[in-house]
Amino acid sequence: MAPNQDDLLKLFISYLQNERHYSPKTILSYQTDLTEAKKFWQENGGFNGWNNIDRRDVEIYLQNLSDRNLARTTQSRKMSSLRSFYHFLTKRNIVKIDPTQTIVLRARERKLPQFFYAPEIKQVFDSLTGNDPLTLRNLALFELFYTTGMRVSEVRNLKIKQIDLDLKIILVHGKGNKDRYVAFDEQTKSALTRYFDNSRQKLLGNQEDLNYVFLNNAGKQLSDRGIEYIMQKVFNGAGINGKVHPHELRHSFATAMLNNGADLRSVQELLGHDNLSTTQIYTHVTMSHLQANYEKYFTRNDKKDEAKK
Repeated sequence: MAPNQDDLLKLFISYLQNERHYSPKTILSYQTDLTEAKKFWQENGGFNGWNNIDRRDVEIYLQNLSDRNLARTTQSRKMSSLRSFYHFLTKRNIVKIDPTQTIVLRARERKLPQFFYAPEIKQVFDSLTGNDPLTLRNLALFELFYTTGMRVSEVRNLKIKQIDLDLKIILVHGKGNKDRYVAFDEQTKSALTRYFDNSRQKLLGNQEDLNYVFLNNAGKQLSDRGIEYIMQKVFNGAGINGKVHPHELRHSFATAMLNNGADLRSVQELLGHDNLSTTQIYTHVTMSHLQANYEKYFTRNDKKDEAKK
């Protein structure tokens, strides 16, 4: 009997939840992408089951994504969802041939990560003075982001027991339920200690303590949007104009590490990247600055040469 198509999708979602331990947000993204692809095929010639989709069907779907002028990153994500789904189906012998296997998206030039210069970071930290509970929290929050390169979700979900203040290390629960250790410096330790001693309990108030490190002014766990809002307000208030995002602090950490001589493998491990190729984008940043500094400081003194002639 032919497998129920909805059951196949449910089976895949169950796999993502129970074996891959993906976040609800990531799982929803997979589900949305696959449902959208199925709907497209249904509306364009019928959908005869996931096991009857062939390479040409996938190509037509990708062409549709391109015709809709979707961002390249969105197209890549939707294609990645299909690849993961068919890899799952073929590994379990539900589908004999993976229709996504030989399809390659033409690569476009990757944008270099945006990051902050050290004086800009200092400008922000210098603006966070005083003993107001929210100021102490914000200083600890951005010190931690900058000196560890942690993701927004990792900082949001960070619990007190994951931090060892004596050793100045954090056990990070990263993407795909993968753990790693990151280190932080004495300045960050000082900011965290002041926050724990003089701020966190005041923010918590009468709320139940679930041991999340960073709390909002109502004593609850900070959300991703909350962190983004706080950063926008603090950085703009410190004179850093334009739109900012916490991921730029992660980029700043990686760029600073490489500029100061860290090897790529170490930075990969600290960032929690699965593939070295993901980390290599930062070498383009450091190389571009190397070239800029070379051109600035190694200029041929043509005028003096001309005067000697």
